[in-house]
Amino acid sequence: MAVTMTGGAVMQKKRISVSQKRQITIPIEFYNKIGIENEVECYIQNNSIVIRPVIENCGAFDEEILADLIAQGFSGDKLLSKFKNARRQIRPAVEKMLDTSRTAAQNPDEHDSYDDVFGLEE
Repeated sequence: MAVTMTGGAVMQKKRISVSQKRQITIPIEFYNKIGIENEVECYIQNNSIVIRPVIENCGAFDEEILADLIAQGFSGDKLLSKFKNARRQIRPAVEKMLDTSRTAAQNPDEHDSYDDVFGLEE
């Protein structure tokens, strides 16, 4: 079922049941459309549960990581080992930044404002 929203945007919507074990089945058309593979991540946003596919690091920082490790003098098997370790650390670091951002957005009074951080010095 497609629902037209204000502004002409089209949103697909489907009602699904939740089992006694709190499990759901993602409709196949949703599963295929957003490209779910082996895992999804979910979080709460605006009193809703958002479910989206896990997208592994696609090499976004590979060149920077390699350049840094080579500059540090690594090569051969040691370079490969250090590279794999650095790539594994990217996702947790990004998730931590996102969590910090969500917390700041939900509790703006407890965090510095943009002007506090980047405003002009007096």
